[in-house]
Amino acid sequence: MKTFVTSAFLVVMGIAAVPTAEAGELWRATGLEQPESALFDAADNRIIVSNIVGNPGDADGNGYLSVLSVDGKMVTRHWTDGIDAPKGMAIAGGKLYVADITKVRVVDLASGKLVASIAVPNAVFLNDMTSDQSGNVYVTDMLADTIYRIDGDRPELFVTDAMLASPNGIFADGIRLIVASWGKGIKPDFSTAEPGGLLSVDIATKAVSPLPGAQKFADLDGVIAIGDTIYATAYMTGTLYRYHVGGAPEAVAHFKPGSADIGTDGKSVLYVPLMNEGEVAALKLD
Repeated sequence: MKTFVTSAFLVVMGIAAVPTAEAGELWRATGLEQPESALFDAADNRIIVSNIVGNPGDADGNGYLSVLSVDGKMVTRHWTDGIDAPKGMAIAGGKLYVADITKVRVVDLASGKLVASIAVPNAVFLNDMTSDQSGNVYVTDMLADTIYRIDGDRPELFVTDAMLASPNGIFADGIRLIVASWGKGIKPDFSTAEPGGLLSVDIATKAVSPLPGAQKFADLDGVIAIGDTIYATAYMTGTLYRYHVGGAPEAVAHFKPGSADIGTDGKSVLYVPLMNEGEVAALKLD
């Protein structure tokens, strides 16, 4: 597992660059270390960024969280230290939850202090997180076709389904979870035998269903929704996609490979972590 992840990310970092998005870009924050996720904290009007710092599968204690202002300035570089390889994050009940390989870390939002670690039994590679309207937190296990749910400090298996096809990004959207799938048959270079797409998981019934017209088009990473529009990143190519029900995914921005777990202010701005560049880009939506 750890060898697999190491080789995958080293190969990805060597992929030739594609043109960087210009239109709509507001700013770039630099000097970060493998930023995987950028989460907008509306209560404090700031952006929290997870920094992996090393092998994404190694429990090495090198990872940390940073805080940016909404105009891209560094507020606190080492806001939370002592994490292994932090990735997706979610806010619920006044706490910040952070996916960290096989654990979910709990951070006090006021101080940035690590206050708890929740071990997730049988977890392989926890990746992205989201919270629903009831305060439940969900986390994907990318290499196990699984989503876990955490209620307070109690983890439970929510759904395991081969249709999830390496679930990476996740976003709670009303009565459903929107999932960004990396794809099936992941190879050593992190490419896939079959690319991923967008899925919906009914929170009440746990039924998994593909979103029409958005299947098998890219190895997807992060995902968010604003109104009836879904945005998703493809890590391997650096592409940002936009999707509406009834249509097809449309590429709306291109970065170098490494675009990861996007965040949003919920209105008109996306925050895109550029993991291999050590940057976070803010994009103004049309």
